[in-house]
Amino acid sequence: MNLDNLVIVLCHPEESRNIGAVCRSMANNGIHTLRIVGKREEFDDERVRILAIHAACIWDNAQFFSSITEATADCTAVAGTTRRRGKKRKGKLLLPEEFVAITSRTDAKTAVVFGNERTGLTDPELLECTVGVTIPSSDEFASLNLSHAVHVICYHFFRETQKDFAGYTPIALERLDKTVSCITDNLQTIGFFSRTGKTDMTLFWRNILSRAALSEGEAKYIEMIFDKAAGLSQHKSNE
Repeated sequence: MNLDNLVIVLCHPEESRNIGAVCRSMANNGIHTLRIVGKREEFDDERVRILAIHAACIWDNAQFFSSITEATADCTAVAGTTRRRGKKRKGKLLLPEEFVAITSRTDAKTAVVFGNERTGLTDPELLECTVGVTIPSSDEFASLNLSHAVHVICYHFFRETQKDFAGYTPIALERLDKTVSCITDNLQTIGFFSRTGKTDMTLFWRNILSRAALSEGEAKYIEMIFDKAAGLSQHKSNE
């Protein structure tokens, strides 16, 4: 997914410092497009920059609109964030990861809209969005700070872009079974268990190594260790 196609929309934010914190959260996750429903002169530039720190360029390049509809006119999907459910509030609300999974299939421009700090998105504002997204939180204190909510959403999108950079592809079970066979065959060779215990040992190693998500290199290294251990055992027994 191209993060340059992700748009963060703040609908009538009240606190200038929150905008600065939002800019920083966006920058942490490689997201740069900020749109605000409101007017630039309504906000204290200095207070924004205090919390934006080195992400002030996002504030400098922010665009301002008179409505959510105008701010998202060039977007394909528009998610309104809310913790409140209701008949007029999109019915089913998606979790952040569910929304990311759907929208990351294409490089179409996507917007995520966040409401006012006190009221959140109103029913009419949520109607301007195409889908509702909710961030689960404790019933003891369910309301999230604006920048925290933005960070959660942005992080999910950022993580989606990192899937190709895990460093390796875990081996499939078919390949893992070869490693397990190497382990159990060598354990049997050195007399670790009788033939009747091999099945249970095979299941043990298969289950535990599948959870480890081994790379090809790790699988080969394990095989080398057990091959060498069995070889040393046989060498000693022949002395």
